[in-house]
Amino acid sequence: MLQDIERKVLRIIANFSVGRRRTPTVDELCVKTGRSRGGVMEVLAALAREPYIEWDRSRPDDIKLLEAWERKETSRWSGR
Repeated sequence: MLQDIERKVLRIIANFSVGRRRTPTVDELCVKTGRSRGGVMEVLAALAREPYIEWDRSRPDDIKLLEAWERKETSRWSGR
């Protein structure tokens, strides 16, 4: 399950890429989220680990969206 900021950044990336036909830069994500560059980089690293995006810290503005929506987690306690 994604944290709120991770979900927010994922939606920004998805909406930005549809509207502008490119993914946002780290600086653009900083403006849209109000987070520092380091904070945004940590969120991108978390999204890459999941993996919702392909991203490498050495090329921070090169973001490839793999999945635009948060996955539904299946709970072993479903039905309760």
